Amino acid sequence: MWIENSLIEGQYIILEPLSLEHIPSLIEAVKDGELWKLWFANVPSPEIMHQYVKYAIAQMVQGDIAYAVRVKATNQIVGTTRYYKVDPLNRRALIGYTWYSNAARGTRVNTECKYLLLKQLFNKYDAIAVEFRTHTHNLVSRKAIERLGAKQDGILRNHIILKNGNIRDTVVYSIIDTEWPDIEQELLRKLR
Repeated sequence: MWIENSLIEGQYIILEPLSLEHIPSLIEAVKDGELWKLWFANVPSPEIMHQYVKYAIAQMVQGDIAYAVRVKATNQIVGTTRYYKVDPLNRRALIGYTWYSNAARGTRVNTECKYLLLKQLFNKYDAIAVEFRTHTHNLVSRKAIERLGAKQDGILRNHIILKNGNIRDTVVYSIIDTEWPDIEQELLRKLR
């Protein structure tokens, strides 16, 4: 495994490797905002949370690492995120499957979450690139990715078929290793 499956602790949040024990807390978190109802987002409903978590755990065997996001001040689980399509030969990975309760949106949670994941990939694992993907219509996600400092690489047209049958065009963003030092400083500034 290129990326070890371990806890990552920041100033405001803790990224805990996803386990079945997180399911009740994730069900409560996803109910806050009912984001699974957004047609362009891939957020699990409470009814399929168990299946969602089991699949994420199964993917860890292949090198993908999923996390529950815990806010230190409240000790509450507020969502999930993960490394996926991890490619150790080319030293790159995607960060995604990120969703948060409404209470966590617009706080430092996402900034620190992405900072911790990026820092680990670039500083510990010597990644050359990190990629982010989202639906072209998910403007909130696109703006959040752009605020991180990621640059748009392009759009994958007719990329995937969503659970509702719609065909998704996917916007691809990335951060490369030469950009990371400046982005790291900017993210640290935002977290202060």
